[in-house]
Amino acid sequence: MQNFLRIFAFVVFFSIGAAALCGSILSGELLHYYQHKRLLKAAEVSLKKLESLNADYDALLRQLQKDPNLVERIARVTFGKQSTDANVIYPKVTGEQLDAARSVLAEESNRPPADVPRWVMRSNEPGKRLALFLAGAALVLITFMFFGPSAKKDEKRSA
Repeated sequence: MQNFLRIFAFVVFFSIGAAALCGSILSGELLHYYQHKRLLKAAEVSLKKLESLNADYDALLRQLQKDPNLVERIARVTFGKQSTDANVIYPKVTGEQLDAARSVLAEESNRPPADVPRWVMRSNEPGKRLALFLAGAALVLITFMFFGPSAKKDEKRSA
C-alpha cells in the first residue's frame, strides 16, 4: 500500500511539474497560436463575404442577360434618378436612420472574433514565465528526491 501511494504521489507531482515546465516553455507558441487562430477566423469571414458578393453579382449578371430593361431600373436606384413612371414609389430614408444602420453594422463587423485566453497572456509575461519554469523544475526535482527509488531497496538487491 505504501508503494502504491509513493507511485501515485510521484505520478501526480511529476505530471504537475512537467505541465508547468511545458507551459512556461510553450507559452510564446500558445500566444502565437491563438493570434493566428483569430486571424484565420477573420480571413474566413471576409472570404464568406466575398463569396456572397460573387454569388450576388453572378445572379445580377444572369438577370441582366434575361431582362435588358433591368439596367434602367438599377441605374435609377443606384444613381438616384427619379423614375418617369407614376406608379413607382421609392422609400424615403432620413440621414439619421442611415447613420444608425451604419453604426450597428460597424459594431458587428469590428467585434474581434475570439480573444486570446487570459491565462495565456498571464503566463507569457516574462516574470511569471520564469516563476512558472522555476516552480515546475523545483517540483520535478522534489518529486525525484522524495518519491524516487529508495536507498533501502537498492541495498537489499545488491546483497
